Amino acid sequence: MKAVLWLSLGGLTGAGLIASQLAPAPLLSQRNPQNLEVTLVSYAVTRSAYDKIIPKFVAQWKKEKNQTVTFKQSYGGSGSQTRAVIDGLDADIVQLPLESDIKKIEQAGLIKPGWQKEVPNNGVVTRSVIALVTRPGNPKKIKGWSDLARPGVKTITANPKTSGVARWNFMGLWGSVTQTGGSEAKARTFTTQVYNAVPVLAKDAREATDVFYKQKQGDVLLNYENEILLAQAKGAKEPYIIPPVNISIDALVAVVDKNADKKGTQAVASAFAKYLFTPEAQEEFAKAGFRPVNGAVAKKYAGKFPKVPKLYTINAFGGWQKVQDKFFSDGGVFDQIFKAK
Repeated sequence: MKAVLWLSLGGLTGAGLIASQLAPAPLLSQRNPQNLEVTLVSYAVTRSAYDKIIPKFVAQWKKEKNQTVTFKQSYGGSGSQTRAVIDGLDADIVQLPLESDIKKIEQAGLIKPGWQKEVPNNGVVTRSVIALVTRPGNPKKIKGWSDLARPGVKTITANPKTSGVARWNFMGLWGSVTQTGGSEAKARTFTTQVYNAVPVLAKDAREATDVFYKQKQGDVLLNYENEILLAQAKGAKEPYIIPPVNISIDALVAVVDKNADKKGTQAVASAFAKYLFTPEAQEEFAKAGFRPVNGAVAKKYAGKFPKVPKLYTINAFGGWQKVQDKFFSDGGVFDQIFKAK
């Protein structure tokens, strides 16, 4: 998750360097208007989809505009990617699973306010939900959220202070109570019980997965549905449950205006961001395990994704800024719960 991978299309070779090691180079668009170079920064699990999406866009742009587009790609944890962009990683487009991370880039002066309206669906380009991954045969008989608080059940998840996926997990746990009529007091009691039984609070989703599979700790792992579906497509057989009360994990895309304007890539970056909402791109996201936001594609792949009867969004809690302040800031609800452990 932390590794930053640089790839490129159009005959260029990946540099394999992190942003701070990249030496400035003349822009391709300045040397040759027939060639454009753009940088996509995203979180790790989207790579398999972009491996298929980018060549399709490159071919279409070449056909329509007679320009060759070269993509550099950087993948890693959402938080580390956000910091890298703010610190100088020359991204033209970002896709991140937390709106609050894109907001940080906006607040750094790199993305213009109102970016959600520059693309369809208010910027939400893919969706996922939380899955409960169990041991083979499900020996602890896990059926849903409430089972995670049973005595003897140990849950593996990452630390929401350091991991984006862990924040979704926390809000999934909390919302499983409050979105079914329970009080915040009951939600606090439930989440406290779950975290009291977390044997190792990993720093990120990748480490949490290693704790569960390699170290054989815990009875259930909280994970993105799309990660499990992608693993299954590659031959893995992971038993899991999609709770019928769940949170919609909405990933967003935005053009990094300051960088794109400086590099002369605003037009192609904007076109690529919008292309991600087309049926062609949405199909590739669906094949990679993401729930598509395009209606026709969602209908086509409906059999792949279990229906979630009670699906709520982060807006049920007032949006990410309020969630960050209330739950994950220093001294917030999570700190209070974890100190009680």
